[in-house]
Amino acid sequence: MDAAEDDMQRRRESGQPVKRRRTIRRKARKAPTVPVSTTDLQQQVAALTGELKEAREQQTATVEVLRVISSSPGELDPVFKEMLEKATQICGASFGTLLLFEGNAFRRVAAHNAPPEYVQFADREPFIRLDRARSLNRLTKIKEPVQIADMAEAEPNSPLTKLGGARTYFAVPMLKENELIGAIGIYRQEVRPFTKKQIELVENFAAQAVIAIENVRLLNELRETLERQTATSDVLKVIASSTGELHPVFSAVLANATRLCEANYGALWLREGDAFRTAALHGNLPMPYLDQWRSGTLFRPNPDVPMARVAATGQPVQVADLSQSEAYRAGDQLVVTGVDSGGIRTIAAVPMFRDKELIGVISIYRTEVKPFADKQIELVQNFAAQAVIAIENARLLNDLNKLNQQLEQRVTDQVSEIERMGKLRRFLPPQVADLIVASGTEKQLESHRREITALFCDLRGFTGFSESSDPEDVMALLREYHAAIGGIINKYGGTLERYAGDGVMVVFNDPIPVDNPALQAARMAIDMRMAIGELIEKWRKLGHDIGFGIGIAHGFATLGTIGFEGRFDYAAIGTVSNVASRLCDEAKSGQILISPRVLMAVEKDITVEPVGEFALKGIRRPLTAYNVLATKAAD
Repeated sequence: MDAAEDDMQRRRESGQPVKRRRTIRRKARKAPTVPVSTTDLQQQVAALTGELKEAREQQTATVEVLRVISSSPGELDPVFKEMLEKATQICGASFGTLLLFEGNAFRRVAAHNAPPEYVQFADREPFIRLDRARSLNRLTKIKEPVQIADMAEAEPNSPLTKLGGARTYFAVPMLKENELIGAIGIYRQEVRPFTKKQIELVENFAAQAVIAIENVRLLNELRETLERQTATSDVLKVIASSTGELHPVFSAVLANATRLCEANYGALWLREGDAFRTAALHGNLPMPYLDQWRSGTLFRPNPDVPMARVAATGQPVQVADLSQSEAYRAGDQLVVTGVDSGGIRTIAAVPMFRDKELIGVISIYRTEVKPFADKQIELVQNFAAQAVIAIENARLLNDLNKLNQQLEQRVTDQVSEIERMGKLRRFLPPQVADLIVASGTEKQLESHRREITALFCDLRGFTGFSESSDPEDVMALLREYHAAIGGIINKYGGTLERYAGDGVMVVFNDPIPVDNPALQAARMAIDMRMAIGELIEKWRKLGHDIGFGIGIAHGFATLGTIGFEGRFDYAAIGTVSNVASRLCDEAKSGQILISPRVLMAVEKDITVEPVGEFALKGIRRPLTAYNVLATKAAD
């Protein structure tokens, strides 16, 4: 209680009168209510309903256009027509057109509900020059929507105004990465401007049109690439199946080249000195022209003939209209016959090269004046390269057949030598096997005694891993392990004495002498430890607890091949092998344990640490071992 309440309580207890406190409440002033008429409410509801209806119509139209795009892969006409129909309908327009920007002009490609007079004009003159359409000229510059309130005032002589009766008009650009590729135009035959929302709707349709165009382009490129790959594969199959035969290959090359390049005829000539001979033809050539080419006689073309120009320049040559060429006007028999009898107009000729030497020419022909595209000429160049491969294969096959007839015994000797080398490579480094094969004797592999360094290595914990893991995981780990150490063994010139599972033994100083085999073995062991260390980290992340140890010993052993016919191994038998194996058994993960004799040979170049004495199985006295740390830095 506060002080006032204490005072009131004392007055009550003493019988004195108590004054009541008055609470003054202020009434909040209410804002005056403005009456809303029923008419205003109805107008607001009607406006909201209209906006909602318009939004739904636009959404439905967008969905329908997207449906047409997805259901018409590779086709643009259905997409364009659907867009124009929905755009004119929702925008309350009379008609609409869609244009594509090509070069420096617009081409009319689609229209909806356009007046017949304008449609007939558009069919006669599909292109719109920018200097004759101010609104489109402005659109290309600003790349933003352009609206004209009254075409009759702005462009009274425009075909849209005179033939289409267009009055209010707007156009939106079709942009791909800010590059103009077309425009959509919407027209009213009355003066009534379009709203911002209507323009935004058509902008959305323009974006969808760009997507549809890009989809068609990608699909056509995919089909074209697939056709080319299929044709290339077909020709290669013919090359593979036609051993030494060229005519089936040439026929396949010309058939695919003419089909994919939309040509009427094709021909392949092979060069002989400064002349050419017909090797293959394709297409229904007229008889006079066909008889001239089939004669099989050599012909020397005049310098102006495309074939001669290819030979002179080494580059593809195309003539858009052979009837207007210098060779035709000069009366060249080959060209005149081709034009007058063969109906040839457009020709493309590409060279066939082998080691920068022109060996032939492939030509394709059209009976209309229609130049070949760069991609089509590149395709014929690819076929020319395949024809050259076939020719080279045939030449090599003929050479091989001659060699086979003359050198059968030599081939038998080579096969025997390869088998012998294969046996040696099973347990020797490649350079050692090559040396033995080159020497022509295998005395190095006969039983003998020599001072060697033996290295033994294996994985710690491998047995437990292999018992608890799937066989596929075990094999995968061993492949990684063997690949890692195998390359290092070859690098240091070690001889692989044996490998069984994770255990590997390598010897140095036999059969190839080594200046300091112990130092070579120690350096190889350091590289092995580093390489396997990286694998161990990877295996640990996979949940495999595996380590790696190495033992190295130096001493005398008896070496040579052991086994039976068809299965020989190279072995090192003696105490040195046992000591290396036992040291490996005692090595902890990451250790390289070496014997005292190895230490004496490497202590100038390798830093080590003593690890104590070990009683090794099969060795009478305890052996002091040392762990290799690293190579010493050069002075």
